[in-house]
This record gives sequence, C-alpha cells and structure tokens, in this order.
Amino acid sequence: MDVENTCVLSRGQLLARGVSRLLASHGLVTIEELVPSRGLRVDVMALGGKSEIWIVECKSSRADFLSDHKWQGYLAWCDRFFWAVDTDFPTELLPDTSGLIIADPYGGEIMRMGPEHKLVPARRKQLVQKFATTAARRLHNLRDPDMQLAGP
Repeated sequence: MDVENTCVLSRGQLLARGVSRLLASHGLVTIEELVPSRGLRVDVMALGGKSEIWIVECKSSRADFLSDHKWQGYLAWCDRFFWAVDTDFPTELLPDTSGLIIADPYGGEIMRMGPEHKLVPARRKQLVQKFATTAARRLHNLRDPDMQLAGP
C-alpha cells in the first residue's frame, strides 16, 4: 500500500461518506463541501431525480454543533435540511424542525424526514447548475491533475 496516497478522513468527513452512501441508496447523487453562496459551505448537498435539493450538515460532536452559527442560512438553499450525527451524539440538541440522519462511515438511516420547503425555480436552476459544474470540475481535476481547473 502506498502510504503517501493514503488520506486520513476526519470524523465529519467519515459521516459525510456514510450520508452519501445512504442518499445514493435513495436515488440521490451527492457532492461534499459545496458553496451555494459566499460565506456558506454545506457538508453534503444531494440532488434527486426531480431536481429536489437536500442539504445535510454533519456534526461530529456537541462542540461542533454548538459552534455552528451559519446553519440557518442553509435553509434558503434547499428543499429539505438534515443533520447527520453518529449514535453517540446527544440528538436532543438538534432542532426538531429539521431532518435527522444517524450515520457512520458506511451508511445511515433517516430517522426524521426534514420538512419540505420548495425552492423557487430560479434558485433551483442556479443550484443545479452549480452542482453540475462543481462535480464536473472535480472529476476533471481527478482525471487530469496536471491541469487543475479553477473554482470551488
């Protein structure tokens, strides 16, 4: 095994991986660390077959949750909002007005569906375009690392 090419994932990144696997099993595609607007960076954004957009914020600890003061700004950028935590997280801290996913690095379960708040069509179009462009840019950079494309 080539140790130099081995990356170590944080607890939050491991949760995001499990969330992405879970959402894929529900027919959604995901992208991690997407910037929907200046000053915001969501942990996982998911896109469904009818262009529905879900945002999932992964919290690895109580301190991680308590230090997050931006999460309400994400609500205007999705149809459904979820928290993803592991089984040891004190879920009573999380607002019950959002969805809840219990996850680990290998998958998860939707414990509470986030309420639906439909995006306006113009914002949905903007987000689908950003999702596609970011995903394509990241794939290109993986396939051709000598020609890094600019962007998030």
